[in-house]
Amino acid sequence: QVQLVESGGGLVQAGGSLELSCAASGRTSSTYAMGWFRQAPGKERDFVATIAWSGGRARYAESVKGRFTIARDNAKNTVYLQMNSLKPDDTAVYYCAARSTVTYEYEYWGQGTQVTVSS
Repeated sequence: QVQLVESGGGLVQAGGSLELSCAASGRTSSTYAMGWFRQAPGKERDFVATIAWSGGRARYAESVKGRFTIARDNAKNTVYLQMNSLKPDDTAVYYCAARSTVTYEYEYWGQGTQVTVSS
C-alpha cells in the first residue's frame, strides 16, 4: 500500500501563490508517477498536473499551464505543486495521486487539501 498526505492548502487572494506538498510513504516503489487533481464544489475531479518519479517532461492541464509547476524530490518521496497567479476559479480541494506500476492507473489518493482563492 501507498499512503499520500497533502499539505499546504489555505486561503489566498487572487494573484497570490501557494505551494502544495504531497508526501508518499509505504510501497512507493510500486508507483511510477504522481499527479495532482482538483475538485470544485458541484464539479467532477479534474486533472491538474503529473510528473514521473524518473523525471522527464511534466504535463499540465491547459487551465494551469504557465501558472502551476509540479516538481518532485525523490529523496523525500515528495511531490510539490507551486501555484502562482491564482484565480478564484482555482478554488477546489486538491488531491495528489500515485500511478501504479501494475495497473498504470492512479490507484492511491490522498485525503485532499482545500485551496480557496478570494477575489
